[in-house]
Amino acid sequence: MGQHYICRSDELREGERRIVEVGGRTYGIFRIDGQLRAYLNECPHQGGPVCEGLLIHKVVEVLDDQRRHIADTFDTNSLNVVCAYHGWEFDIRTGLSSDDGLFRLRRIKAFEEDGKIYFSPLEK
Repeated sequence: MGQHYICRSDELREGERRIVEVGGRTYGIFRIDGQLRAYLNECPHQGGPVCEGLLIHKVVEVLDDQRRHIADTFDTNSLNVVCAYHGWEFDIRTGLSSDDGLFRLRRIKAFEEDGKIYFSPLEK
């Protein structure tokens, strides 16, 4: 299907996303840590629009020396996108499910050239 223009580079700021449709499929393109991350907008669980979900740092449990729960906190080094359908979480940097890493979002190539952002959608 070739390369498709998304927007000017300055129109997708850090932490933002664009949802685009090409050939009957939708895709999510994110700018995270200054890099583009792009995925097919389908959760591997039941096909929900995962790229449209909440972006949130991974919740981690804090334990004491005897492994008892003290509190929950956020891991600011791990950013997840949460599927709106059933709450499945995926690391936005890798696409791996944050629970066990057994499931993965389908990564799409996205790149910048001459101040513009492009991506390569999947072939049908």
